[in-house]
Amino acid sequence: MKNQLLLKSAGTMLVRILFAVVAAFPIVFMLVSSLKPDQQIFGDMSSLAAFLPVGNISFDNYAAVFDRVPAARFLLNSVGVSAVTVILGIFVNSLCAFALSRMQVRGKKIVFTAILATLIVPFQTLALPLVWWVNQLPYFELNGFSLEFSKGWLDTYQVQIIPFIANAFSIYLFHQYFESIPKELDEAARIDGAGWFKIYRQVVMPLSGPATATVAILTFLPAWNSYLWPLMVVQSEELRPVMIGIQYFFQLNVSWGEVMAYASLITVRWWSSSSPSSVHSSTASPPAA
Repeated sequence: MKNQLLLKSAGTMLVRILFAVVAAFPIVFMLVSSLKPDQQIFGDMSSLAAFLPVGNISFDNYAAVFDRVPAARFLLNSVGVSAVTVILGIFVNSLCAFALSRMQVRGKKIVFTAILATLIVPFQTLALPLVWWVNQLPYFELNGFSLEFSKGWLDTYQVQIIPFIANAFSIYLFHQYFESIPKELDEAARIDGAGWFKIYRQVVMPLSGPATATVAILTFLPAWNSYLWPLMVVQSEELRPVMIGIQYFFQLNVSWGEVMAYASLITVRWWSSSSPSSVHSSTASPPAA
């Protein structure tokens, strides 16, 4: 019986390793191709050499990426926009979920149902009306010692952040997790004189590390991969995120080695931003007060 369990476990592990290797093939191909010239990329396509760093290997494609596009600026923009969206998204969505879960407010079930109903509406149907709305919003800019007023958020950083802070699915995740936390803790905190915000900050959120980490990852992914919305509302090159930069490589002469190098930079930067160590602070819950 024990041998059968060991064989079954070994077989399951081998199947998992096989699927992992198959899933890694595109990433390996991308990383290896980023080190090769275009002629060698196409020449190696018919053999396993396509997945091996053999032949004329160099970092010329990476140097060409920074010569062709302001890749560092695009990466910095995406990191900044994604980080701010995640931080504000966690705060706003958790506050909304806390109010709907812990506070006795009349009509909160109707509000929660209306929030969930927005999940069935695809973003593509809202994109054009949203462009019109953000173009009507007031914009204040500090010019020296004077505050200047204008209308329209197009071609700004906030137009890439603010429309995506509130998220129905994030509210739902926080709400469901908050429901699993005993409400007796709230009553004990209120007896000690704590207000609702103190209960949220020192009781509920420190116990919600897994939900916070999940929301952080699910918010970061679409913010980092955003393409359609920045393409519609951002015209200045210095404000564009990293995904818009990919279209630069398909103008005039396409260099697939440079495309692979740029994609590798995006992937490595994304992995470093969304790795478990980057969300450690979110999952590490301090003791509740």
